[in-house]
Amino acid sequence: MTACAIESAADGGALRRAVFTIAANGSYAARLAGVGDALFPERWTLDGPEPYAVPLPADQPEEADTGLLPMEDGRVLIHRRVDGRHVFSLLYPTGPRTGELPVGAVECERLALLPPAPGGTDAYALAVGELSTHVWLVAGGTFGPEHVAEVEGRCSGGVWLDRTGRMLALDRESDGVKKAVAVDLERGGEATPLLQITESSNDRLLLADVDSGLLLIRSDAAGHDRLGWGVLGSMLPVRFPECLAPADCAVTPFAVQPGQLLTPENCAVGMRIDGAAGSWVGVWRPSGRRLHQIAAPEGWLAGAGLWTREGVLQLPYATASVPCGVARVEAPDDPLPEVLITEPAQVECAGGEPSGPLDTPVVCKPVPLQQSPLTGRGVRG
Repeated sequence: MTACAIESAADGGALRRAVFTIAANGSYAARLAGVGDALFPERWTLDGPEPYAVPLPADQPEEADTGLLPMEDGRVLIHRRVDGRHVFSLLYPTGPRTGELPVGAVECERLALLPPAPGGTDAYALAVGELSTHVWLVAGGTFGPEHVAEVEGRCSGGVWLDRTGRMLALDRESDGVKKAVAVDLERGGEATPLLQITESSNDRLLLADVDSGLLLIRSDAAGHDRLGWGVLGSMLPVRFPECLAPADCAVTPFAVQPGQLLTPENCAVGMRIDGAAGSWVGVWRPSGRRLHQIAAPEGWLAGAGLWTREGVLQLPYATASVPCGVARVEAPDDPLPEVLITEPAQVECAGGEPSGPLDTPVVCKPVPLQQSPLTGRGVRG
């Protein structure tokens, strides 16, 4: 039930800044609350009968680019820039004050937290250098931050591809073109091509669902950016539904319904829709023919939310009268499609044949989608 609201940064600045981040199991969330220069971390508890927020202020206000990551034990990892170093601590409530446990620092120019890793006990960060990108374990290590992988090229993004926190998808830039690659953290950052629609297109991975293998993709292979979808391990092509390209609007996926084992066409996807009138919510299924557009609750933390297995979209919001609230929206029903995808999502073991669904405990390499045409064959988007 992982979801993470991300705000892009300009080139040369931080890689990404988490506005409202939800833990991998959906139990907690964290954000920077407050107004103006009076910013402080705030932890939300989401797995109880009603959501509630706990402020975690330090002795001084936080900077606007401070990173936060909720851990599944209720602590919040905070990432600060101090004297040219990236410093990490774990915050936790302790009576009227905030407890803080320093976990170490990393010295580099640019570093940003990756989305919450499966398991909820480890936290990773990405540092981009001139020729390569480094992955750091910044919480969960034995003796502070640990360097775990180096990936050739300049990388951005970050999507987890398995339940163990071993396989990480990154968007790697080469000769001005970005392609998603699957990175094996237990092999020092060994990278395998994941997306390549055309040789010259920018093919980026936005979201992945481990249960079904559903991938949400953004590509400019058609000459402009389009939102599409594919299935990890499938021989079917990437599809780019027209309904995901409404006029004068930007559509960004932020959460995928979990628990749809081997049935990616049934997964409901939450979308943030941005237009001249502001931001609102979209709900779409690969098997459907339309993007359902829904008014967002007042104070929605735009681009944040998570699904239950039963198909209820939970949208966090904050207003003056309700400082910590969650609105619940049931996924609209779509008419049955003419064609369903029945091919199971598979993975490919290193040096072996495709085998088993994504729940298989053996750690494997994802199958690249290879040169996928822009139009579907046998399945309508």
